[in-house]
Amino acid sequence: MEVGNTIIRVCGIEKESIVDGPGFRYVLFVQGCPHRCRGCHNPESHDPNGGVEMTTGEVFAQIMENPHLRGVTFSGGEPFEQVHALLELAHMIRDAGLSLMSYSGYTLEELQARHDPETDELLGMLDILVDGRYVESLRNLTLIYRGSENQRVIDMNKTRDEGKVVLYQSDFDIEIVI
Repeated sequence: MEVGNTIIRVCGIEKESIVDGPGFRYVLFVQGCPHRCRGCHNPESHDPNGGVEMTTGEVFAQIMENPHLRGVTFSGGEPFEQVHALLELAHMIRDAGLSLMSYSGYTLEELQARHDPETDELLGMLDILVDGRYVESLRNLTLIYRGSENQRVIDMNKTRDEGKVVLYQSDFDIEIVI
């Protein structure tokens, strides 16, 4: 298979986001999610046959159109249900010098327990992972980059360095009062 021709099923794209990770980011919302969390903010992403097909090359070309981007965020749907295509895209993103973040309804431990080389490789390329299913009863609008209190924002670089889960500390700590 030629690099850049792998198909990704896409629910949507946000070409310029400041809320889906640190800095100015491109957000790829993949299609298909087995979790179907009650209260999900993206229920249209659940059907694995919905959305549109794009190649990794097409997505990467869109990313490269904006020289101001700091990074790319994989969201969903469930990114780790399309790990092969996202791994190919991740290599292009990292080669371009951009940071990489992903959301997943799976916990880091669940992803590691797959013992899947592609999943492990993609985890090894992430700077940040937001893990865990959205739990509506634990919803908290004051949290940064996550929707419910059970979810973790993991600094994957420090986690790899220290051999244990290290939570991400944002560049700024603010308290949001609603």
